[in-house]
Amino acid sequence: MEEVRSYSESERNWAMLCHLSAFAGYFFPFGGIIGPLICWLSRKDESSWVNENGKASLNFQFSILLYMVLAIPLCFIIIGIPIEIFLSVLELVCVIIASVKASKGERFKYPLSIPFIQ
Repeated sequence: MEEVRSYSESERNWAMLCHLSAFAGYFFPFGGIIGPLICWLSRKDESSWVNENGKASLNFQFSILLYMVLAIPLCFIIIGIPIEIFLSVLELVCVIIASVKASKGERFKYPLSIPFIQ
């Protein structure tokens, strides 16, 4: 079992917001990237926990965007449609799990995430 570090409530809330702000993508074009980016940039220097979660959220959002764009041509031969649905469900579930874990001070490793931001 992984060690849970003690972070302040503010740090845990900002880390959670880094993940939850990805849902802005459902309301605004590129909101899934802009939301976490704003949260991360505003607090990354003040908290290592927010920095870690912000980078994880952004890396996952960039990865999902890349996979979705690459799956678009496959939609013309039908196989892309289930891939797009799978990626959408995966994003929804992972963002919720990551948000809950961040609010508890626990780490979450997103699946299929490419580390664009180190």
